[in-house]
Amino acid sequence: MGYTDVDTLAINTIRLLAVDATFKANSGHPGAPMGMAPVAHVLFNKIMNYNPKNPKWLNRDRFVLSNGHGCMLQYALLHLAGYKLSLDDLKAFRHIDSITPGHPEAHDTEGVEVTTGPLGQGIANAVGLAIAQHHAAGEFNKPGFELINNYTYCFLGDGCLQEGVASEAASLAGHLQLGNLIAVYDDNHITIDGDTNVSFTEDVTMRFKSYGWHVEEVVDGNNDLAGMEAAIKKCQAVKDKPSMIKLRTIIGYGSLQQGTHGVHGSALKADDIKQLKGKFGFDAEKTFVVPQEVYDIYNKHSSEGAAKEAEWEQLLEKYTQSYASEAADLKRRLTGKLPEGWEKSLPVYSPSDDAVASRKLSEIVLQKIHDVIPELVGGSADLTGSNLTRWKEAVDFQPPSTGLGDWSGRYIRYGVREHAMGAIMNGLAAYGTVIPYGGTFLNFVSYAAGAVRLSALSQVRAIWVATHDSIGLGEDGPTHQPIETLAHFRALPNCMVWRPADGNETSAAYYIALTSQHTPSIIALSRQNLPQLENSTLGSAMKGGYVVHEDKKADITLVSTGSEVGICVDSVKYLKEKHNLAARVVSIPCFEVFDAQDKEYRLSVLPDGIPSLSVEVMSTMGWERYTHEQFGLNRFGASGAYKDVYKKFEFTPEGISKRAVATVDFWKDVPNIRSPINRAFQQLI
Repeated sequence: MGYTDVDTLAINTIRLLAVDATFKANSGHPGAPMGMAPVAHVLFNKIMNYNPKNPKWLNRDRFVLSNGHGCMLQYALLHLAGYKLSLDDLKAFRHIDSITPGHPEAHDTEGVEVTTGPLGQGIANAVGLAIAQHHAAGEFNKPGFELINNYTYCFLGDGCLQEGVASEAASLAGHLQLGNLIAVYDDNHITIDGDTNVSFTEDVTMRFKSYGWHVEEVVDGNNDLAGMEAAIKKCQAVKDKPSMIKLRTIIGYGSLQQGTHGVHGSALKADDIKQLKGKFGFDAEKTFVVPQEVYDIYNKHSSEGAAKEAEWEQLLEKYTQSYASEAADLKRRLTGKLPEGWEKSLPVYSPSDDAVASRKLSEIVLQKIHDVIPELVGGSADLTGSNLTRWKEAVDFQPPSTGLGDWSGRYIRYGVREHAMGAIMNGLAAYGTVIPYGGTFLNFVSYAAGAVRLSALSQVRAIWVATHDSIGLGEDGPTHQPIETLAHFRALPNCMVWRPADGNETSAAYYIALTSQHTPSIIALSRQNLPQLENSTLGSAMKGGYVVHEDKKADITLVSTGSEVGICVDSVKYLKEKHNLAARVVSIPCFEVFDAQDKEYRLSVLPDGIPSLSVEVMSTMGWERYTHEQFGLNRFGASGAYKDVYKKFEFTPEGISKRAVATVDFWKDVPNIRSPINRAFQQLI
């Protein structure tokens, strides 16, 4: 563990790259990179296995910067290591269209594993990466073939530890005994408001020990490189617990403002930079300087990583000879493509089939496809019996020592931890060998909104099985009945929100969710039984919207989703008999997918010349994009039997008809009624 002046030079190079980049951008967070540079250098130059020439090598060690505001630390390391991140990219830090944005984004920057920034998310992502590694090892490792044994390393700060999602994730990680997870806590006692003594005085060490973590402490995080390396190696040796290293650092080390919140979120002043460079032996007049000997030691380590990957490829080749089917499955998974013909297992329905709750239809899909999509790994936030997310033969993902399951198990017991579940799913999806889904009530996906937003931003395939999707859950009342939830998540870019009305729509939702490699999905599912619709097919539902009941002489189009589609179909007869009005019925199970269809198709579903009324027991926000009038619920629900709740709010054939008549009457004198699909700026960015 010998360290030389070149290591000191490398650490100061990292610090000054962060200083120069934030100064040039006149924006950013230099303090954390300056304080964490020593341990980052130890990790990236002495410990971690990676190959910049192949950033997607499966058995690479994973690195997560949970305190993502310190991203210039990560960018500097990736540059030194030889990833596709040039000095010009560092100079473009926080500038438009650069690959060095203000917080790390996995889809933008090679070498960034997960998108971080909102505090606490990264450490939860790291738990997901660690679970995925344990699972992949449980599935694919064989005697003599330890194919998958990488570590996940995570840096986190005081802010991360204060966010509830980090506590949820750390608690689960301790239970799961994730011995491949090593977190480094940047204990610098500073947050934006100042010294942590104003708000954060708990004993973090005891807290993590109580979660079941192994904890090491390094008192001098600024200079004790050998101590940091020794602590990491001690953590590596602990196989039955995740580990945390409490590392005492000085934020903004070397700055005139070191140790204060003044160096946290603002670029250093010019005079401070000048003295800093002088102190570190750099030319004060030069910026973005990387001495050749620093490049050399990083090139050496990267070359060692490339050699380790080459050895691993040889091991995989031998493995392929002995375990051909497992190897083929693993290689396919890494492409992100699903097994050939898997969709033939999706259930299909006809109108003569029984009415079934869509949460039950979802369970039937999972029961049918789990064998043909072996990478599907699911779970629930302590609502398995309500979400119906577990197929009958499922084995739980648990440490074998508990006797509750094993590492190859595909069902995760998340406990009552919706937010961590969402963030963990992002880590699972990022690992590359599994497709995660997780269940809770639709209302409580809101608990995980921060994680869902990052799923969408970072373009990962994570699937929410969101049951109890409306006032139709009945007796649990307004605290559990979602009103605004769909509007919220429909407003989220790159997120598909499905609310299927029957069996074929449910199968279609799963088909699109599973085949969309770069988009998360929320599938909102009913507690109450729903009839199988006349004109629903997988093909039509896969377009996100289609005509359920056509009438070329219709006076109105009723547009709906989920459990209300069947009621709209019942309203057609009521309107004809009681009001002599003809109605069309349209189902739009997924706004995002419908919007992606060509305009000609969308106008065939929602044509000109006829008024339209949306019907959904939720907030009406957003429906003006598709309909002239909206019937919804812009208030909280009520507690009672679900049919009584629907009746109270008039979501019945009679109530819908009353509003349909009013709509027809209002629009009857308007010539040339234009479909809301016809807009000047629709879908322009």
